[in-house]
Order: sequence, then structure tokens, then C-alpha cells
Amino acid sequence: MEHLVNPRVKELQISGIRKFYNLVADKKDTVSLTIGQPDFPTPPHIKEAAKTAIDEDFTVYTHNAGFLELREAAAKYVSQKYGLDYDANEEIIVTVGGSEAIDVTFRTLLTEGTEVILPGPVYPGYDPIIKMCGAKPIFADTTQNGFRLTRDIIEKYITENTRCIVLPYPSNPTGVTLTAAELEDIADLVRGKDIFVLADEIYSELVFDQNHTSIASFLKEQTIVINGLSKSHSMTGWRIGFIFAPAVVSRHILKVHQYNVACASSVSQKAALAALTDGFNDALPMKEEYSKRRDYVYNRLTGMTLDVVKPDGAFYFFIKIPDGYGSSLDFCLKLVEEAGVAVVPGDAFSPVGEGYFRLSYAYSQDTLREALDRMEKFFK
Repeated sequence: MEHLVNPRVKELQISGIRKFYNLVADKKDTVSLTIGQPDFPTPPHIKEAAKTAIDEDFTVYTHNAGFLELREAAAKYVSQKYGLDYDANEEIIVTVGGSEAIDVTFRTLLTEGTEVILPGPVYPGYDPIIKMCGAKPIFADTTQNGFRLTRDIIEKYITENTRCIVLPYPSNPTGVTLTAAELEDIADLVRGKDIFVLADEIYSELVFDQNHTSIASFLKEQTIVINGLSKSHSMTGWRIGFIFAPAVVSRHILKVHQYNVACASSVSQKAALAALTDGFNDALPMKEEYSKRRDYVYNRLTGMTLDVVKPDGAFYFFIKIPDGYGSSLDFCLKLVEEAGVAVVPGDAFSPVGEGYFRLSYAYSQDTLREALDRMEKFFK
């Protein structure tokens, strides 16, 4: 019966991140720096809000877009944090994590034969959805520009079929972000064209040396902002994301979301309300710790004479593999076998990522030290 399965689905591959994680999961005495999972617990007041929601039987369907108080809190949050102005009634949708937000947005915007420009390398969650929509992912090579998808690069890839540009900053897997000036340049390029910008800002609260700026500040009418609480509040399993979009687009995305999941978990929505209100600054101590880890890892990597761009945010390094190690997969397998350290092959993040590997520093200082000690011995 497999021959009856949608051919586009049959062509999909399991995420290269998970594929390699599963490949080395049973390796004994291996230190893994593979997964972008915050190593902090969800703050206690958020968990208490969820318990209260259960005790008070807030366990029913909410409005498809999420219950209004949460949407109002989300509007206030992005207004105070990033200077964005969204109507809680018509321009905000609560989703089942950022992943569902990306899915329903692409399914609303893309049609057969349209193109989506993405920075290469890039998180592998976009490509499969684009292809299932019958659209085409176009990977713009950013490896010679510090992994930054800037206006001059975008211009080279725009065609009459371009429907959307993805700006996932701060970036997974590189950790870099764009400045306000760079975003304004992109906004000037795209303004008035039949092109949307999908701004995936899930790591917006983890920017270390500058304030996060959203391109929606300059181009709200053509921008769909994706955000959520997985990284900012260490709530990956709670599955709460947000879509911020102009009403003319949001009302159509809401239809796809409605038929997809009806609504996000009501209990998780109550927890999210606590995160956005009482937990307005919950990310600050986590950000401070990630910043210290970044500096430590950067100093260790450069001490090994590795070619590396210092991240602006998130919790990843995307590192050039020295000559002589073969493919990204060959290198990562060798690192596991000989050093007992697991990282992710760069080709998991589009073909442009070949020749690199991703290291996650969402791990304790002790874990990072042990892994880097082993890597240093390996390279010597």
C-alpha cells in the first residue's frame, strides 16, 4: 500500500539533526552537543499556572486563535520588547509551537511553482513544508558573508516566482543575527513587491550584544512574524508559538490553523499567559548564562585554530571543518568514534552547510568543558 502515499511525503527525509542524534544515541561514553534543548527547567510560576488551570478545569477548547487574554498579553509583550504593534483580536494567533506556525503560514502563502528564498545554511524545518506545498526552496549561500542574508545577496535570488523570503534571526545553526540597518535595507528592497517576509524570531530573547530588531518594524504590511516560548522560557514541550501578521493575511492563516489543530492546548495557554506577564523577563538570567558559555566556547574553539564566526545569539556555533576530514558526515562520525563527542553534520542544514558542523552550547559548563577537552585532543 506504500505506493499510494503522497510522493512528496515519500521523498521527505528525517531531519539530519535527529538522524545523527539517533545514530550516536547508543554510543557509550559520548558527550553530545547535538540538540538545541535549553538545559534550564521551566520557571516555577509557569508550572504553577498550568497546575491551577487543570484544577480550575480550564481544559476545554479555546478560541481558535487562542484565548483573548493571552493574545492581549502577547501584543503587550512584543510592543514593550520590540516596539511592534499588533491587534490582539485580528493579528495574533496562538499556535502549537513555532513549527505549526511555520507550517500553516507556508500553506497559506505558497502555491505550486512559487519560490522561497532561505539563507543557506538554515534550520531544516522549512524545506520539507515548502516542498509539500509544491513550492521550491532557494538556498542563498551566506557562507562568504558571515552567514548573514543581506540585501545584496537576496537581490541575486529574486525572480518572478519569489513568494517569500525567510529571515530566521538569530539563526539556527549559526547564531548570527542582522542589524537594524540591514533589516531596513531588506525592507526597502521588498516593499511594494508581491513578496512576503517570514521572520522566524524564536530566539529573539537570546541576543547578547545588541537589542533584537524585527523587520516588522519597517515592513509590517508584508511580514509574518513567528515567535514562541520554547527558547525564551525553556518551554519546548509546552508547544506554544505565536503568529503576528496583518489582519488581511492573518484571517486566512487562521482558517488553516483551525482545520489543522483547532487550538493550542488550553493548559499550555494558561502557562504561556504567566510566562508573558509574571515571567516578562524570565529569559534574562538564561541569556546571561548562554552569553558566558558562548564566550567560553568561542575562546576554546579559536584556541584550536578553528574557523568560526562568533554568534550574536541563540546557542549554536557553526564551525568550518579543517581540510582532510572528508565530508561533514565523515568528520562527525570520526569525532564520535575517536573523541567520544557528538555534533551535527553541516549538511543537515541544507547542501550549503556541507563542510561545516554545528555545536550546541545549550549544555552545562561541565559538559562543554569535557567535550571541548576531547575535541582539543582530537585535533592535536
